[in-house]
Amino acid sequence: MGAAQSTSAWDLTALLNAADARAPLAERHLWLARLLEWLRHDPPRRPAEGATPAPLLRLRHLLNVLDQHPPHRQALQALVQRFWSEIDAAALFAEFAFPQRVHLAGELVRRLRERVLPSTPDTTDLAELFPLLFDSSDAEWIAAIDEPTLQRLAALLAPRGEGQALEGEAGRAVQAHVEAAAADPAATPLSVPRWRDTMADAVTLLVSAVHGAGLSPLLRRRMSPALLVEEPFRQLTRASERLRDAEHAGDTAALLHEAHYLRALLDACRRAADSIEEHLEEFGVSVDIVYGVQQLRERTLRIERLLDCLLSPAPARELQLLTLQLVQGLTEREGVRSLLKAQYGQLARKMTERSAETGEHYIARTRTEYLDMYRRAAGGGLVMALTTFMKFAITGLGLTAFWSGLLAGFNYAASFVLIMLLHWTVATKQPAMTAPAMAARLRGSHRDEEAFVDEVVHLIRSQAAGILGNLTLVAPVVLAVQALAWGVMDEPLVDAGKAGHVLHRLTLLGPTPLYAAFTGVLLFGSSVIAGWVENWFVFNRLDSAIAWNPRIVARLGAARAARWAAWARANVSGLAANVSLGLMLGLTPALAGFFALPLDVRHVTLSTGQLAAAAGSMGVAILAEPAFWWCVAGIVATGLLNVGVSFYLALRLALRARGLHLKERAHLAAAIRRRLLRQPLSLLVPGR
Repeated sequence: MGAAQSTSAWDLTALLNAADARAPLAERHLWLARLLEWLRHDPPRRPAEGATPAPLLRLRHLLNVLDQHPPHRQALQALVQRFWSEIDAAALFAEFAFPQRVHLAGELVRRLRERVLPSTPDTTDLAELFPLLFDSSDAEWIAAIDEPTLQRLAALLAPRGEGQALEGEAGRAVQAHVEAAAADPAATPLSVPRWRDTMADAVTLLVSAVHGAGLSPLLRRRMSPALLVEEPFRQLTRASERLRDAEHAGDTAALLHEAHYLRALLDACRRAADSIEEHLEEFGVSVDIVYGVQQLRERTLRIERLLDCLLSPAPARELQLLTLQLVQGLTEREGVRSLLKAQYGQLARKMTERSAETGEHYIARTRTEYLDMYRRAAGGGLVMALTTFMKFAITGLGLTAFWSGLLAGFNYAASFVLIMLLHWTVATKQPAMTAPAMAARLRGSHRDEEAFVDEVVHLIRSQAAGILGNLTLVAPVVLAVQALAWGVMDEPLVDAGKAGHVLHRLTLLGPTPLYAAFTGVLLFGSSVIAGWVENWFVFNRLDSAIAWNPRIVARLGAARAARWAAWARANVSGLAANVSLGLMLGLTPALAGFFALPLDVRHVTLSTGQLAAAAGSMGVAILAEPAFWWCVAGIVATGLLNVGVSFYLALRLALRARGLHLKERAHLAAAIRRRLLRQPLSLLVPGR
């Protein structure tokens, strides 16, 4: 019984017999949806490569059946003509796949709402009905429609003009319904609109949206002033009105002239929108800006497609391409993930560019820079030695996990900020900042593979200098303080109990590698936060506010306000990175413990300081303990994972933001391997 019902559901004769132009609106729309579903229906089989899509074969079969059975053809045409008489198609051409407001949040809410709430076929808005009729998989067979099939389909489905009569009994019934409605003043008259008028109306609606977006302060102040001298956005409205008048009057020459002029204006508008990227460094960027520029460009391209249809004397092929574009827009229109990926991917590019500027300071390319990196890292190790003892002191207070973690976070953040202000460095912070700087070598069409490989070698060498410099002072200073405590107080600052706990925590035999890799994620996260905060600072023009705000100037004076503004602009990224990293290192274990997650952090410099404190407490005897050497191995793994994970994540983000495909990334990885095999010592020692 079920198989029989399933077979009848795909019976073309039964489907054509059910076509009724006098049926209620919702039923007629459902019939059209079932017809398209019949086209898509195909028994499960694997089609041969290059074969004609099954829906196209079924479409040809449908056209042949209609040619052989005039009553079915007349009934279908009558239903289609009534469909065109009642539907509002301008909304589909002008609004489909576009939000009513050019804001990402509003579009995100709309997509989520449409995925949750069902839609109804009882509508005269073709933009609402379109997703019920078509599926994103229809793009393949629509694109494959050949010219003869396209002309037969156009003859069947095209709206008929006022002088064309509807054939057959069903057609005469529909025509009588149209005439009766027109004769009743209280009724809404049914008439088949001229499709060119509909498209001209859609152009007017799209032009209004482009005009509004182009004049919005959010986009306009970021456009190049030189490209706005001729005011292309202001001219759009008048040009579209002249185009609409020429189309309505049937003046082909005027229509062609106005269409060419409108295309020139659209091109100027797109160039102005493209110039926004050049000014984002000065004004900052947001997802709304990125989204607004994208929507502006896509609307101008939709207008171009509509103009193709208006100018063509036989627009069947142009209408096919327009339909294909609308069907392809179904995926973008409904996908929440694709929306966020596209917009935040472009935003990530600007954030990585900001990190790239900072990362340049962490790359040592010459011997002089190498030695300078070593000295600055040694200064950072000195501060981290003091940080290690503060961490032990905070642990000794016996506070709850949250307050102990918060104080530890403040301790780390203050230490990192002090190191930054002294122009010293912590080695593990370098990879997340330098990866975008390397990816900058691959910008646009100027992708220099050798320059990129050089930067990788410079980075690894800089990391070697940084880690060596950190560890050169952190361990000796901690041992010296412990020895001084033994001599002054006859006991170490870190007692044997805490030393045993350190040996238990830092061993390679435990979860140290997992925690070290997770710490690399936190290091990468701090660089993302730094890029976001700096972008927010620039976007809101806080440096200008500090320098010129009347109340601030009155309190600080003009010269001091200007200095503070310049200092804030130069250091906001570093402050955000260091404070966020310190708080994450301190609070993550406490927050993870609250949710019963076995997570902790392992930072190579801090771990080295803690192991040195344990050695200073237990004395030379610790060298005979296997646990000590497992901790040494754990520190080596910690350093590699801290650096490797943060660098990998930052480089991956930067390469994606640059638009490199998977094959290009594999090619770069092969080039790096070749360099390492040819010149392995270049990773540790800079050339002369």
